[in-house]
Amino acid sequence: MPNLHDIERRINSVTSTKQITRTMEMVAAAKIRRASNRMEQAFPWANALSDMLVSTVRYANLSDDPLLQAHEQIKRSLLVVMTSDRGLAGGFNSNILRVAERMIKEKRAEGIEVEVVACGKKACGYFEYRGIDPVIEVKDHSADPEYSDSAVIAEYARSKYVAGEIDEVLILFNHAVNAGEQRLICKSMLPIPMASFAEQLGLAEKEEDIYFDFREHIDDKHEGDVDFEPDAGTCLEYLEDAYLRTDLYFALIDSAAAEQGARRTAMKSATDNATEMISTLTRIYNRERQSAITTEISEIVGGAAALEE
Repeated sequence: MPNLHDIERRINSVTSTKQITRTMEMVAAAKIRRASNRMEQAFPWANALSDMLVSTVRYANLSDDPLLQAHEQIKRSLLVVMTSDRGLAGGFNSNILRVAERMIKEKRAEGIEVEVVACGKKACGYFEYRGIDPVIEVKDHSADPEYSDSAVIAEYARSKYVAGEIDEVLILFNHAVNAGEQRLICKSMLPIPMASFAEQLGLAEKEEDIYFDFREHIDDKHEGDVDFEPDAGTCLEYLEDAYLRTDLYFALIDSAAAEQGARRTAMKSATDNATEMISTLTRIYNRERQSAITTEISEIVGGAAALEE
């Protein structure tokens, strides 16, 4: 059994660790609000942009655009993996890297070549250790993403897809459901999906007209005309560029919010475990101390009795 000094030193060590984890929990909680507000402010623009893109394609009959067309056969795939630069976030990084590695193995088993874009030091180090060289690496910006990083990735993906060197682009990241829950999402970036941004993230179900069978239908129904300036093709090209960059940037800031949420949860769990350990060690310390006092009293009484004899 450890002596009282060892137990006391262990209690002091755990107490110091608890102070650190508690501080990190409070810092993460403060960062969650800022990251969540940034994501909430960006979502309406991203959703409106996707709706405008879908409307432009429908009204201008531009569904044959190369960025909207799925390739007949998928031979090369680009996977954008978003992790954090720092650890101490529970399973935030390990879960997404495990899924990414499984996807890469499955696609290679099907004869599909996979290129990787690594966002975050954890992803860069992980793929480097496994002999996978990312075509683009983004570091030091996981907690505070920059729009320029999404622009670089979007331009690379667009040029490669149009040239036929890549047949699909997928984004793998953690979505911040709320301050305490994250959900791993793998969404298609190219070809551009003809669905609203909310539907792609699973935030809204596709609306269905439940009263369709009860309405009076008119066969010669006409829809209003839409004018495009300077022309529909130029407008669509502008919207596609903005959509691809926004799609990536929103995923980055969404991942940043999820990172802080995961770190707060991990640090709270560590703080709770430290509190429980301190309680257990204190109980052991008191029991050992009482045992030592009882032993000393017994020795004193025994010594006094021997002197009297």
